Formats: sequence, C-alpha cells, structure tokens
Amino acid sequence: MTHGTQSGNRIALVTGAGSGVGRATALALLKAGFCVVLAGRRADKLNETAKAGEAFGKSLVVPADMTDPDSIAQLFATTMEAFGRLDLLFNNAGVGTPPLPLEDVSLAQWQAVVDTNLTAPFLCTQHAFRIMKEQSPRGGRIINNGSISAHAPRPFSAAYTATKHAITGLTKATALDGRAYDIACGQIDIGNAATEMTERMTGGILQPNGSTMAEPRMNVDNVAEAVVYMATRSLDANVLFMTVMATKMPFVGRG
Repeated sequence: MTHGTQSGNRIALVTGAGSGVGRATALALLKAGFCVVLAGRRADKLNETAKAGEAFGKSLVVPADMTDPDSIAQLFATTMEAFGRLDLLFNNAGVGTPPLPLEDVSLAQWQAVVDTNLTAPFLCTQHAFRIMKEQSPRGGRIINNGSISAHAPRPFSAAYTATKHAITGLTKATALDGRAYDIACGQIDIGNAATEMTERMTGGILQPNGSTMAEPRMNVDNVAEAVVYMATRSLDANVLFMTVMATKMPFVGRG
C-alpha cells in the first residue's frame, strides 16, 4: 500500500501547526498525500511551515486562536470553503503553566490551560463531527495529542496533567460516539520529542525525588511518522492509543 493511493486528495487539519510536533506532522502528512490546513496563533510560523511543505503538497494557512470559539468556528468554515470536506483532524495545540506548586497556580493560569488543551479540542471535535457525518464519502478520523502526562504527572504540572488525563476521556467518548458515523478517534501519547517545548530538558528538569537531571529526547520525526501511520489506516481500523517516547526517558518503572 502506498500512502498516495491511501490518502489522495484527503484533507487534514492540524492545530498548532507552526512549530514542534504540529509542524513536523503537517509536513509528514503533506508527504503522505494529504492537503493540510495549517492552524495556529502565529501567521508567520504557519507560513514557515507552508513554505517548508511547498515541495510536497498543498497547504492552507488559517491563523486561529484556540481560546476563541468564534475563531475555531471560522477555521472550520474556511476549511470547508476551500476543500469541501475534512478527513483528518489532529488536535495538537497545547500549553502548560510554568512549573508551580499546585496551590500557587492562579485561576487564570488554570483556565488558560483548560481552554487550550481541553475545550478547544472538544470544540474542534464538534465541528469535525458535523462535517464528517454529513460528507460523502462519510466519516473521517480524529487524532488527539495526549502526552506521557496523560498517564503520569511531572512535578508542579497540575493543570497540564489534568487536561491531558481529560483528553483520554474525550478520545474514548469520541471513538464511541463516532461509530455511528464512521468516525474513528485515537490518541498519540508523546514522551520527550525534541522540540522547542522540551528544550529545557537538556539543561535538567525537576524529578519527583527532588533532584534535577537532563532527560533523553528523541527526533520529532518519530512522532510525525506515527501520526501518519494512524492517519492512513482504513476507517474500519483504529489505533486507539499509541505511545511514542524517548527510549531512555524516565517513565517505565519508577524514574
């Protein structure tokens, strides 16, 4: 099976496509034959992704604020105007707070993380459902970016950890409710991909026992290729959960 025949003329939407996992995955999807809608806050970063993908396929830059329901609605309206359908949604955009003791996290900080990491994927999933259930051929796929934090917390990460655990619930509910419409939903849990977001790990990161240590990272292309694998299954198959992590990072076992 070639990716080209499997995904010719299929439309993907990637949130947080301006950097890190989002950029790498958007480029990998373009190489796999998808047309890709690049969504995120910063038009300049999205345009960089689009330029990097020019040789591989067609992309559409749509700046969008994941904390604004109207902006999210416009993102999907623009996608439909341009392509008339949606085959894949990658709910990737996410934020955290600075490392803070649980009792020092402000309500505003908590709500900002919940809005971006949980409410936005829910709203995006609603829009995708409405499109996918009505289009012909019917159905599609939604992939949520979970995290190792969907399984085990880091110190001082209450808001991020809570939202990533919640994404697991959203993934399961979406997979269940999507059955009626040929909509598959899965989750990729990523551990220590080498991106700007994990740069601080190279200088040492706080461990549960109070020590600080540098943590191994892995090339982000491992994640992008995993998402493409999930995205290119036939709709009668679903990768419900996949964990892709740096082999030697602290997770398996106790540290």
